[in-house]
Amino acid sequence: MQELGPSLTGLFVALGIGLLIGAERERRKGEGPKRGSAGIRTFVIVTLLGAVAARTDNQALVAVTVAGVCLLAAVSYAFSHRDDPGLTTEFALVLAALLGVMTAHEPGVAAAVGVIAAIILAARAPLHHFVRSVLSEQELRSALIFAAATLVVLPVIPDGFYGPFGALNPHTLWLIVILMMAISAAGYIAVRTLGTGAGLPLAGFASGFVSSAATIAAMGSRATQSPALLAPAVAGAVLSTVATIAQLGILLAATSPQTLSAISIPLVSAGGAAIVYAGVFALGALQTKTNEEPNPGEAFDLTTAVKLALTLAAILVLCAALKAWYGSTGLFIASAIGGFADTHAPAVSVGQLVSGDKLAAGNAVTPILIAMTTNTISKAVIAHSSGGRPFAMRVIPGLVLVIAAAWLGELL
Repeated sequence: MQELGPSLTGLFVALGIGLLIGAERERRKGEGPKRGSAGIRTFVIVTLLGAVAARTDNQALVAVTVAGVCLLAAVSYAFSHRDDPGLTTEFALVLAALLGVMTAHEPGVAAAVGVIAAIILAARAPLHHFVRSVLSEQELRSALIFAAATLVVLPVIPDGFYGPFGALNPHTLWLIVILMMAISAAGYIAVRTLGTGAGLPLAGFASGFVSSAATIAAMGSRATQSPALLAPAVAGAVLSTVATIAQLGILLAATSPQTLSAISIPLVSAGGAAIVYAGVFALGALQTKTNEEPNPGEAFDLTTAVKLALTLAAILVLCAALKAWYGSTGLFIASAIGGFADTHAPAVSVGQLVSGDKLAAGNAVTPILIAMTTNTISKAVIAHSSGGRPFAMRVIPGLVLVIAAAWLGELL
């Protein structure tokens, strides 16, 4: 059987779009004298009208067709806005006409947009409930900030190496800010969704995407306040390091895939060790009953993300300078210093040296592991200061096991 020609394919796609969107609108239009003006037949006719007009290759006819649909939609709204002030059906009708036109040249894209439109129309009730009852004012503000950072700021930032030693790439630095906000938001959503049923271990893992050190401090404080929660708090603290390792992998994948490939075995080894160690305490946590609600905090902190990027920029320049002046020894020193504050900044800095052809990927593993080691020391101090001896005696061996597994993975 011969394949359908482009003309028939476009017409069938237009028919499908009209049926899909029209079926959803038909269920909403109601019945009787006050029913909606556009249902399944109207939408099918409109999409086919747009497809046929586009097939004539007469741009004037296409313009008149779309303008006519817009005019009829406006007239329909003028007569119905008192009963239903919404504009959803009218705009959906105009979109249907445009999608019908698009099927002449981009049937795949038109079909995808049509499906998305139908899903959005069908999800009216859950979307309204989510925006009005679930989404808070602060969360909406965070979403707008993230959208502006991604869609407005990122495209205009130059992509190239500038500054001292050619070490700074503004586009990559801002991409790090966006990634940190996205990962933090994912952790926030996970903590908010888990509630009391999942307990502290899963909440600790989700919170680790925001800050592993902060999570260890919070878990230590929780264990001090409620000694019965020691086992789940330890599990949550150690699982937060799994999130840190996963987050590091995501950042390296986005900024320096060569570095991620070189350090993949140490990262997998460290993550596996953390999961096994935390699993022992998680088994005990399953028998611990608690009604405490995990506090997700804020979706993300833009200031914190920007500070991380600035810290990263400073470490980038420091690493490049020490590398130029003292070779590998200087790079090790810079990574060790930066690791006390944060693992990600030194790791991504080293990755940027690899991306800028200033360092071989194989030579990037040791400085990153040094940063992870000094960061482990910081976490051990935090564990002792926040949770006391009982908490620290359980968390610190896990932290040591994780970093030892990372180094062992490199040796192997």
